[in-house]
Amino acid sequence: MKKRIFALFLAALMILSLASCGKKEESEDIVLRMAWWGSQTRHDRTVQVIEMYEKEHPNVKIEYEFYSFDDYFTKLKTLVASDQVWDVFQLGGNFPEYMDKIYFLNEFIKSGVVDTKNISDAYLKITQDTDGNQIGLSNGLNTYGIAYDVDMFKAAGVPLPTDTWTWDDYADAARKIKAATGHFGSSGFTSSEFIAGCSTYIGQQGALGENGFFNLELTGMGFKDAQMLAPYIQMRADLIKEGASPDAGAEMEITNIENDFLVTGEAGMTWVAVNQFPTIYDICAKEGRTLALATLPRVSKDGNSGSVIQSSQMLCVSKDSEHKQAAAEFISWFQNSTECNDVLQGERGIPINDNVRKSLTANATPGQQVMYDYVSLVGTFKTPDKINVLSPSGQDQVVDLYRNYIQQVAKGEITAAEAADLTYKAAEAIFK
Repeated sequence: MKKRIFALFLAALMILSLASCGKKEESEDIVLRMAWWGSQTRHDRTVQVIEMYEKEHPNVKIEYEFYSFDDYFTKLKTLVASDQVWDVFQLGGNFPEYMDKIYFLNEFIKSGVVDTKNISDAYLKITQDTDGNQIGLSNGLNTYGIAYDVDMFKAAGVPLPTDTWTWDDYADAARKIKAATGHFGSSGFTSSEFIAGCSTYIGQQGALGENGFFNLELTGMGFKDAQMLAPYIQMRADLIKEGASPDAGAEMEITNIENDFLVTGEAGMTWVAVNQFPTIYDICAKEGRTLALATLPRVSKDGNSGSVIQSSQMLCVSKDSEHKQAAAEFISWFQNSTECNDVLQGERGIPINDNVRKSLTANATPGQQVMYDYVSLVGTFKTPDKINVLSPSGQDQVVDLYRNYIQQVAKGEITAAEAADLTYKAAEAIFK
């Protein structure tokens, strides 16, 4: 009898102990580390919503860091090597390089910790791997375009771009702007140009969906003839050589979209992921300048557009995090809260949550409305039944080499044909 009473007493103690631990866990003070890259506007707005979240969740403290694009990935690589990646971190199309550090959101979506009821399956899929694992939640729908200075085009006597303008039209505009104004016709090219220019150029050739820079499975090349790249590389190099586009030295002056040569009034055009457009539109509007957004040029007016809607970036949970659920809860709030997104204002891209998107479009600024209209336009373009918006591991190195080859062609060190072969071989080597 005494043994039974003692056993019951121990059981009661264990239950009380477990209950106490549960309460402690619920009220535990949590420190999350978060990082991102982007413009000053992005930094300011993200810090503001972090402070909102901390106020709503007094037990959560978020330590944040923000960088330029290049500095962000330099820092990330050091954290990967030391197993100290931020709890919540931002990734783009190069995420496969960091897959070993991403903790999938599957379990959090299943349990309801991450709310996806107002996010369509189509928008969830843009940040899933080929096995359907949820890598992160997209920060916004995005695509690429060319921002341009309307007044500079008019001053140079250059017709404004149409929805079906060609690469020849683009190069002609750049040359005429340079000749008439002395400014660059088109501004510096970041790594985005590889996707929005070079890769798109390949996808525009042949029948719809016939070619892509990489194949759909990301196991090899998506086109067979390296010389398909040569005309595009030659055009890029010619514009640099003629001073209609900046060389590598001038490009180094551009540290973010806010000091791009288009924004400073020293270029007629620049490449943008369209979520960047409202920021530069507002900056230029304060100076009395008007920016507009043109579609990516095509190989021929009646040819494939090559444009697709994709994810701007996504927020991911790190495998190194000691508070994975808390990190997932923050990501869910970041994407689903209308109050949060009233502050963010779609700066990272058009929100994937239906309710958030409706709220923002109803009160869009002029620059935001241009962005929304542009994404709607690109959404009407014919696209292949299957597209791959992902990037293979190793693409960053290929892009660096490709950009260097273009500079070598501009200097006369190699030909465009040689640069095309070298670029193709560098890309092919990823899969060997």
